[in-house]
Amino acid sequence: MRKQLTVSTLAAAIALGGCANMNEVQRGTATGAGIGAGVGAVLGAATGPGGGRRAATGAAVGGAAGAVIGNIWSSRMEQQKRTMEQATQGTGVEVTQTADNRLKLDIPTDISFDTNRADIKPNFRPILDKFAGTLADNPYTKVTIVGHTDSTGGDTINNPLSVNRASSARDYLASRGVSPERISIDGRGSREPVASNDSASSRARNRRVEIFVAEQQTTAQAPQPMQQR
Repeated sequence: MRKQLTVSTLAAAIALGGCANMNEVQRGTATGAGIGAGVGAVLGAATGPGGGRRAATGAAVGGAAGAVIGNIWSSRMEQQKRTMEQATQGTGVEVTQTADNRLKLDIPTDISFDTNRADIKPNFRPILDKFAGTLADNPYTKVTIVGHTDSTGGDTINNPLSVNRASSARDYLASRGVSPERISIDGRGSREPVASNDSASSRARNRRVEIFVAEQQTTAQAPQPMQQR
């Protein structure tokens, strides 16, 4: 049994240990894979003979499943996506579903923050107001806010600036009734550019805030809204 648990622990550790250098989508997928691997290894060892080999097989199968089912895309999430698409139409905000079943709002800095500032611009507030309402309609979700900068200024400026921007968005949502316990923040500085930093326009693309919304698999049995027919 000790060997079986070692396999499950190792599988989970491998999946989770690499999260530090991943972007948000990769990090969410890896977390699901790690949990799935640990559960799969225990179940594989418990369901018949074969010892470590069965545990390892269970870890592999569980890891693959965990990467997919760590988050769910429920009707609540779909409705939240549609609401935010309507609310942000024509603003430059991108609203998408990620590979690991999270809702993502990609908000450029010309909407959200002035250059080298972390206070929220007036035209960002209506978007956050609407977003706070969708979170009230879907209380089973968790939110991650990630700030980014361009490559000018250096890490000593960019790293805290990116965190402060994420913190400002969190605080604004909290002022609109969203529990801060539902929100985690991160600042990635200039480490995850979406464009080169060779021109003013590309640097502007890299100065952004990303908001991720995830509904965990454990809420799959929560009541779903009625579908209109």
